[in-house]
Formats: sequence, C-alpha cells, structure tokens
Amino acid sequence: MNTWIIGARPRTLPAAVVPVALGAAAAVGIGTMTWWRVAACLIVSLALQVGVNYANDYSDGVRGTDDVRVGPTRLVASGLATPAAVKRAAFVSFGVAAVAGLAIALDTSLLLLVVGAAAIAAGWFYTGGPKPYGYLGLGEVFVFVFFGLVATVGSTYAAVGKITALSVVVGCVAGSLACALLVINNLRDIPTDRDVGKRTLAVRLGDSRTRSFYVLLIVAAFVLIGASAAWRPLTLLGLLAAPLAVPPIRTVLGGASGGALIPVLGGTGKLQLAVGLATTIGLALGG
Repeated sequence: MNTWIIGARPRTLPAAVVPVALGAAAAVGIGTMTWWRVAACLIVSLALQVGVNYANDYSDGVRGTDDVRVGPTRLVASGLATPAAVKRAAFVSFGVAAVAGLAIALDTSLLLLVVGAAAIAAGWFYTGGPKPYGYLGLGEVFVFVFFGLVATVGSTYAAVGKITALSVVVGCVAGSLACALLVINNLRDIPTDRDVGKRTLAVRLGDSRTRSFYVLLIVAAFVLIGASAAWRPLTLLGLLAAPLAVPPIRTVLGGASGGALIPVLGGTGKLQLAVGLATTIGLALGG
C-alpha cells in the first residue's frame, strides 16, 4: 500500500483541493448550495490529480525519461511496480473521476461530460501518447486550465448552477499557484529533461527565465487576490499568507538547483494551502 501512496504523490494533492474549496466559497451567497455536488467535485479533482500522477509515472517510466532523477521516487523507473500495474492505477483513478463527474453532469448539464472527457484526455496525453504535449512545453497550460479555471469555476457551477466573474478570478489564483509547483519541479529537472529530449517550458525558457517565471506566478496569485476584493473585500485575507512566499522565492532567486530545490516544492505547497485556506475563508465570510 505504501508503494501506491508514494506513486499518488500526496504532496501534489493540495493542487486538487484548493480550487474546489475556492470555487465552493465563491458560490456562497449567490444561490442555494448543493453540497453533495461540491463533494463530488472534490472527488473528481483528487481522482484526476492521482490519475495524472500515475499516468506520468507510467509514461515517463516506459520512455526511460525517469531513469535519472533528482526528485521523488517514481514507481516504474525504480522498479517498485510494473508498468502495467501503474497504467491500471491511472485508469482506475480516471474512472473514479468519470463516475463522480457523471453524477454531477446528470444533475446539472450534460455539457459537463465534454469538459470531463477533455480533462481526462489532457491528463493522459500530458506525457502519454505518441506526441505528449508535456514534452513540448505546454504542461503549464494544462495545469492552469484544468487545476485552476475548470476546477474552480466548475465547483461554483456545481454548487449553485452559475458561473461568476469572481470564480474565474479566484480560479486564476489557483491556477497560478498550481503552475508554480510545476515550474519548480521542471526547473529542478532541466538538466535531465534536456538530456532525454523532454522540452518542458523550463527547458525552453532556460534556467534564469524559469526562475523569474516562478516569481511572476507567485506575485500574480497575490495580485489576483487583490483584484477579487472588488467583489468581496474579505478575500484580502489571502494576503496574510504572503510571508510564506519569501523563503521559496529567496531560494529560487538565490540560484539553488537540483536537490536543493526539493524544499522549495514543499514550501510552495504550503503557500498554496495557506493561500487557499485564507482566501476560502474570506470568500465564504464575504458571501
């Protein structure tokens, strides 16, 4: 069981929880909340995140791009699980997301089936298929769209049957922070990814510009929190998490590389959780 927990990468799960929390909080006060659908959104988001993690483990493992790693253990590359077993785990996770998403769609709009299918396909083809778009520098687009906008706006819609400008703005907050996590992961892996032909955005931008991009994403999240105050001033509570951004930014701008960037992943994850919690409280209290 511990092997599969490692493969699920628990430290990435805040990226699935935060947008659902923000979307639900943004829905407070604008209609009657349907809480079971919010819970189903959380299941969808978590299952998609775990499915993407297993899918990446499988696809990168069979390609050999994880044979030399600085970061956390991968199941296929390390031999802890067979490729077939990891692939099955990915499909089971995507299946759980599909079932929960179907329940939401049947109770709201069948158009959500299209969104859900797109999310699952994007999760698989990130590193899977003959031309994975994650190898072309488009991973951040996927993360921003599906673990930012779609997850947040979708949660608001599931909760009250409406899409609001506020949910879009806070969805961009979630997307920026989720992208920051991916950028740090890819910054750490620039040397090994370049060697195996994995052209992530970090590889394309280069070391220096990737570091600047990370800082830009963090700053953008706080600017967007400020913008959301136009609808609900109490969302400014999210700014209380700003001090947590200082250590990871200092480390990144200080030139840390390789294993020295692993603590930055943890720091960025804590920042994401803190921003998500404080902003969610502000949104809910102001609704």
